Formats: sequence, structure tokens, C-alpha cells
Amino acid sequence: MTAIAEKLDEKLGTWDRETSAQVERIVNEIIEFADGDVLDILPSRAVTQEVLDLIDED
Repeated sequence: MTAIAEKLDEKLGTWDRETSAQVERIVNEIIEFADGDVLDILPSRAVTQEVLDLIDED
């Protein structure tokens, strides 16, 4: 497992249910974009920053 996958797995267990569900939805969307080879159509920078902020919170 990569470092980012390990960190995400760890963090999902520490956040409240709503936050974890929201992060899972966003990550799933990114995976679908990558699988469809359409990463150039990513969510807005604001959404991306929100996810990064959630991951960085301790």
C-alpha cells in the first residue's frame, strides 16, 4: 500500500462519519476520472483544497 493510501485509511477511521463519507465520495470520483483517462476534468481548485485541508487536519 502506498503512503497516501495508508494515510487515507488511517484518517478515515478518525474523522466523523459525515466527513469520512464525503472524502470517500471525492476520492472515488478521482479514481473514476483516472480510470476514464479524463483527469484533465478534475473538480475545481476549491474542492481540491477542501480535501487537502481535511487530510491535513490532525
